[in-house]
Amino acid sequence: MPEAIPVYVHLLRAKDLIDREYASQLDVPALARTAHASPAHFSRSFKRAFGETPHRYLQRRRVERAKELLRETDRSVSAVSIDVGFRSLGSFSAVFRTLVGESPSDYARRWRAASPPPIPQCFTMMYTRPVASSSFREAERAAAELASSVQATKEDDR
Repeated sequence: MPEAIPVYVHLLRAKDLIDREYASQLDVPALARTAHASPAHFSRSFKRAFGETPHRYLQRRRVERAKELLRETDRSVSAVSIDVGFRSLGSFSAVFRTLVGESPSDYARRWRAASPPPIPQCFTMMYTRPVASSSFREAERAAAELASSVQATKEDDR
């Protein structure tokens, strides 16, 4: 007889559902059905496995997405709260303040007023690294070949 599927696989299935469908109206009974468990057993198992209740994990996931939207768009706080799945602006603001430490409007105002964060040097170096090769001589040769082909194309267009 095959072995039963481990409980953590079902918990991961429910966690993936939260990550994927965070803006939907998810509740513990629906998540428990995904994990093939009773709501009480699911809540206890989820907290033991991930360190927080399924409801708190859903709230945190929604607030993470809201922070991203508040930083990168000009959408209002009300619109963002609806986009991420909160039913009321009051509950969104209360949860946001609890998890982030400031109101959503203050957070958005602070991020939108600031200049973009600097690009880390490792990303700059990775972007500007020669594509043809990691060897300096081969990179120079590739650049020379590219320059001559561009020059030849310009002469052909005349």
